[in-house]
Amino acid sequence: MSPGLLALLAFAPIFLAGILLLGLRWPARNAMPVVFLVTALIGYSAWDMSLNRILASSLQGLVITIGVLWIIFGAILLLNTLKHSGAIATIRSGFTNITPDRRIQAIIIVWLFGSFIEGASGFGTPAAIVAPLLVAVGFPAMAAVMLGMMVQSTPVSFGAVGTPIIVGVTTGLDQSAISAQLSAAGSSWESYLQLITTEVALTHAVVGVLIPLLMVTMMTRFFGRNKSWKEGLEVLPFALFAGVAFVVPYAVTGMLMGPEFPSLLGGLIGLAIVTTAAKKGFLIPRKTWDFADKKEWPAEWMGTLEMKLEDIAAHPMSGFRAWLPYVLIGALLVVSRTVDPVKQFFVSVGASFSNILGEAGISAGVQPLYLPGGILVMVVIATFFLHRMNARAMGEAVKESGSVLLSAGFVLLFTIPMVRIMINSGVNLADLPSMPLAMASWVADTVGGIYPLMAPTVGAMGAFLAGSNTVSNMMFSQFQFGVAQSLGLSTALMVAVQAVGAAAGNMIAIHNVVAASATVGLLGREGQTLRKTIRPTIYYLVMTGLVAMLAAYILGLTDPLMH
Repeated sequence: MSPGLLALLAFAPIFLAGILLLGLRWPARNAMPVVFLVTALIGYSAWDMSLNRILASSLQGLVITIGVLWIIFGAILLLNTLKHSGAIATIRSGFTNITPDRRIQAIIIVWLFGSFIEGASGFGTPAAIVAPLLVAVGFPAMAAVMLGMMVQSTPVSFGAVGTPIIVGVTTGLDQSAISAQLSAAGSSWESYLQLITTEVALTHAVVGVLIPLLMVTMMTRFFGRNKSWKEGLEVLPFALFAGVAFVVPYAVTGMLMGPEFPSLLGGLIGLAIVTTAAKKGFLIPRKTWDFADKKEWPAEWMGTLEMKLEDIAAHPMSGFRAWLPYVLIGALLVVSRTVDPVKQFFVSVGASFSNILGEAGISAGVQPLYLPGGILVMVVIATFFLHRMNARAMGEAVKESGSVLLSAGFVLLFTIPMVRIMINSGVNLADLPSMPLAMASWVADTVGGIYPLMAPTVGAMGAFLAGSNTVSNMMFSQFQFGVAQSLGLSTALMVAVQAVGAAAGNMIAIHNVVAASATVGLLGREGQTLRKTIRPTIYYLVMTGLVAMLAAYILGLTDPLMH
């Protein structure tokens, strides 16, 4: 089979998902079972995968799905708990007190608070937490999901305390072979990984600084009364200020402290600076912008998550007590990932399955305490006492969260197993590379010297499929490394660009859109969100590609492995 035909077959499931979701506007619950079956069929017939391996990959996907659903459940349960305790009403008035301008609220809640949550937990959690909070503050559900997806870009490479780099890149590269090459060149694996981290941080800082501006312009264009780009551009100075307030501490942290804390500290420091500035009216336009009256909103903007705060007979509480659960999330996530005894305990609780159905390398596990879902549920239990809730209110929160989970779960039961079949297709009787590698190899062979321009798109393709920067880095880091070596380019630069592209791909990752839509009751309208978030994704990939070309050919970036 020719490489071109092989790449076309490998690309078929992605292409089919695009046609069904974006072209025919199928809801994901109808589209993804079809895409799953087509992927299994291609794996069996074209790749000559054994039925046992396809089944094992599907089971692996189901175990991973349980972990993802646990995170979604935790995020929704926390929000419903805060709704019934009255905290959301307090948080809502707090944000409105900073400024009634929805553009400024979006930047503070999504860009800064969302980046902090990404740094702490990753795995699509920011959209799952930020989207319902925006709905609570008075945003249309579809606008909330779009904005929640857009923050899953710049902070993602260092999400979940650096997991995409520490786990994704490290396990995606042939560490023992590369370490030997590095020591022969008088360097070490640690300094090489730090070089990659620095280049990821600097690339994101350059490209990501405009994301707050893109957020507000897209919000005013698609959800404003006047459908105007210009109304978003009115906050250009403030949006750039918020961009810089995040990316400067983010980049400095990445360069000096490694991959664990750039998004966490960038989000936290940026939040402190920008909230203070907004309260003082710094760079805020004189004319306040708001959505049209709720009665004028099209039905498709509305989710089933109703935040009728006036109906909730909750005792008023201080802003500190209302925000305390979010503070606890941040603290627990950092402690559970950085304090070894706590981490060991959290990781030790769970179930793992290695070599599922006897298939080598197909393993999965669930660690309910260590996953962000476990942390969120712990915080919910603490909130029950901190906010002095009664059992009836808590029961309502659990019931509402459970019903959302059932609808989200169905789609993910097909999406994640489909991805695992593609990733695991490298072991086959036809002696073919895995589907992702077949696609990437063809791209590299076809484009040659301008490959740095394309490299981010390869990373994004992996994230679009897997819904994960980490998994994309696992799939493609070694491939990007190999292409860089064959073209005589910096391997560290190509791996860094892979990680940045994979972060951008999270904005269009199907299962992230499903997860975010589930939290605001918008299931079935994923295609409409994807048609919007494809725009900032293209911006991110083109800009990152241009930065890579500049770094490779004009700045002449090198690393210890270049000869």
